[in-house]
Parts: sequence; structure tokens; C-alpha cells
Amino acid sequence: MKVNELVNKLHLTLFCGEGGMNNKITGGYTSDLLSDVMGNAEEGMIWITLQTHQNVMAVAALKDMAAVLLVNGLKPDKEMLEKGESEDVPILGTTLSAFEVSGKIYEIIMNYEL
Repeated sequence: MKVNELVNKLHLTLFCGEGGMNNKITGGYTSDLLSDVMGNAEEGMIWITLQTHQNVMAVAALKDMAAVLLVNGLKPDKEMLEKGESEDVPILGTTLSAFEVSGKIYEIIMNYEL
């Protein structure tokens, strides 16, 4: 599944990173702890978090994440937007909680691969 397909299915907000909308999503990782993501997330995953600062984008770029999804209606700060744009990592948003959107993404990905 590509990022743009997930955006359309869940009506997600795209804040920046349009150049990465064709990135393939291989799975997802939900965490707000940067060190946890660095140690456990894998390339191609969508990272679901409530963190809205530029360090998120540094980790996302390091791990070659497909996209970052901000939950609870949160918006990225200016530095995060700039980093997302320069790295072509889409920063997405939803009003859903991390729990809710993680379940929806899991279901969509699992049914997509069948």
C-alpha cells in the first residue's frame, strides 16, 4: 500500500512531504519514545505518534519510514515541517487517537495484502 492510498482511505491531513506520497507502507509502528522507534521500527513503516518536533523527522529519515502520522488533531511545529519537506517524508494528521488509528491501519494493511 502506498501513503497516498492510506491518506485517501482514512481521510488523513497531509501537512508536508508530497514527494513521498508514493512511498510504500510495509507496516506500522506506534510509539512516542524516539529511542524505542530507533531500536524497533523498520524501513517502510508508518510511524504513529503524538510528538510534533523536528527530532521525529530525524529518526523517521534515519529509519527510512514511509510517513509520520500525528494523532489527536496535533499539528507539526515549523521545524518539523521544514525537516519533513527536505527529507520527502510525508507528515500526516488525524483527529483519531493512536489506539484507534493503529487499529484501522492494521486492518487496512492486512486486508490490502490478502
